[in-house]
Amino acid sequence: MADELVKVAEDSARGGLFLIVGTALSTVIMAVSSILIGWFLGAEQYGRYTVALIMPQFLFLLADFGINQGITKFSASLSTKGETNRLLRIIRDAILLKALVGLGLFAVNYVFADQFAIVLDRPDLGFEVRIAAISLLFQVVFAVTTSAFVGLDKTEFNVLTTNVQALAKTIISIVLVLLGLGVVGALIGFVASYVAAAAVSAPLLLLLLRKRQAPESDSSIVDNLKILLGYGSWLYISLLLTGCIPIFQNFVLAHFTTDMDVGNYKTATNFATLMTILSFPITTMLLPAFAKLDISATDKIKTFFRLANKYTTMLVIPATVFMIAYASEIVHIVYQSKFEAAPAYLATYCLLFFLVGLGYLTVVSLFNGLGQTRLTLTISLVLFLTLLVLSPILTSTFGVQGLITAFLIASTACTVSGLYLARMRFQVTLGASSLVKIYLAAVLAIVPSAALLYTGVIRGFVSAVSPSFLLHFGFLPELVDFAIGGILYVLIYLAMVPLAGIMTDPELQTVSRITKRIHFLGSVVAPVLKYMKRILNWKTRI
Repeated sequence: MADELVKVAEDSARGGLFLIVGTALSTVIMAVSSILIGWFLGAEQYGRYTVALIMPQFLFLLADFGINQGITKFSASLSTKGETNRLLRIIRDAILLKALVGLGLFAVNYVFADQFAIVLDRPDLGFEVRIAAISLLFQVVFAVTTSAFVGLDKTEFNVLTTNVQALAKTIISIVLVLLGLGVVGALIGFVASYVAAAAVSAPLLLLLLRKRQAPESDSSIVDNLKILLGYGSWLYISLLLTGCIPIFQNFVLAHFTTDMDVGNYKTATNFATLMTILSFPITTMLLPAFAKLDISATDKIKTFFRLANKYTTMLVIPATVFMIAYASEIVHIVYQSKFEAAPAYLATYCLLFFLVGLGYLTVVSLFNGLGQTRLTLTISLVLFLTLLVLSPILTSTFGVQGLITAFLIASTACTVSGLYLARMRFQVTLGASSLVKIYLAAVLAIVPSAALLYTGVIRGFVSAVSPSFLLHFGFLPELVDFAIGGILYVLIYLAMVPLAGIMTDPELQTVSRITKRIHFLGSVVAPVLKYMKRILNWKTRI
């Protein structure tokens, strides 16, 4: 790998490390929050809570204008050029614009809450929608500050404020629900979490900007907003379309299914968000990584895209296979039989991540990082229009599984069209041979774990040797099954990677060289690389 690409990869790995750790922590906290809220409210009331958030979430999308990703993109490119003064002014102007827009959308949501409740086919939900509307005032500030932290290479601040939001939501929501406030208590906790996050992130950003004071830029607020909106206009439409998807799905569910169905679906997607521990840091850090490359350097773009897509696939596909195989155990460990349909929904939904090898997580970062936001809009239209047609048809016929199927079909069409455009514009290739090996290795590696799971060997052994008082914890055999199966799966998969030639000795050395420069990451990755190296040496000897 060329030195320039190694440097880009190293920067991405450093920022990605903070985001992976932070995302893992916040995702676990939010998952625990959602699980406990769902547990205490029950499926029907949890479905009502979900529906109450539809309109505020939709209006929040209107406040973006593509500015958040614009800040990340220009932070990477302007920092590379040394134009710090211009960058700081752009960030300040973006915050001002988004705060004003957020205030206007809050007023709309609050005034028309009763009408929105009627549209959602829940005419008695106006009060809850009005409570949720308050979050808009603080969400917009929180969103732009976290984007600025990423752009300024201060992902540790991003991690801090994101986890403040997650902890506040968890603690306040659960306490209020337990005090008997039900759905209203959960919504107050949702609002309070963004109040807390904005109260922490805004002062941190102001302090950071003050430390980086530079001579004032000649550009005016109008000039800066033209730059951001010029980049973000097509991207804004794309984000609006894709952001509307979960809201549209909830709307379809509200009309064609029951609150019980919505609660089971929401529970399944809560567990599916565990995949964001991997996917969110990847997409977040690849955008500035591609932004550092010259759009005319086609060979470097091709090389970096192929490697980024390969290593992304190596991380995401095994996690996806394991999630599908253990979907029932994952849900039952937490809820037992309280959400009976959720395991099937979770397994089906996770099929989405099998698209990662075709560029599901990398193509959009490629387009946005290189400023080709019209291409992002094109594939977003494919996704949205396909979903718009198929969702009502399949949901009315097959219920929640029909909705998930429509999403899978639309996502496949979007990913394939994105890959086609990327190949036409930048001549990128996937490296099909390596990708096929990754998929096969991930699937074959699950066979021993699945055999132990479905024959009940581990579960039966645990039940036989455990003291009787432990068996009162009904989830214990499933938890042990999950833990042992997971460890076995990881060991087998990591062994198959060098055995199948997915990673060669030079690639292992390159990864080692990149991660060694990042102290904590190097310490974590070193044992894994050492294990794979031993397997590779054993393969060479035989």
